[in-house]
Amino acid sequence: MTVPVDEIELRFSRSSGPGGQHAQRSETRVEAVFDVEASAALTPVQKRRVVARAGPVLRAVAQDERSQWRNRELAVERLVAALREALRVERPRRPTTPTQASRERRLAEKRRRSEVKRLRKLP
Repeated sequence: MTVPVDEIELRFSRSSGPGGQHAQRSETRVEAVFDVEASAALTPVQKRRVVARAGPVLRAVAQDERSQWRNRELAVERLVAALREALRVERPRRPTTPTQASRERRLAEKRRRSEVKRLRKLP
């Protein structure tokens, strides 16, 4: 599945933290916003799954780098990762019964432990 670039809204603002004049004057912080409800790329089933797991609007913020371009790439990557995680379908877990060997190992360990504790007691 591909997310059209025009469905991702990018907002720019000044980064927080130290950095001198460059950080105070340039808007390098990037916030990527993806509206799940308004997306044409997702099917209704996918939309329901994403809304249930991550909410109706996905956001990703990047202010790690000095470059606005690099922060833009990071924000979009994080947004896509969040969307991929929200769309992932978990495999159903099928309960299994313990094997005969594992049951025997467990009981043997219990017998050994019981013997150790019995030997600790006063005669």
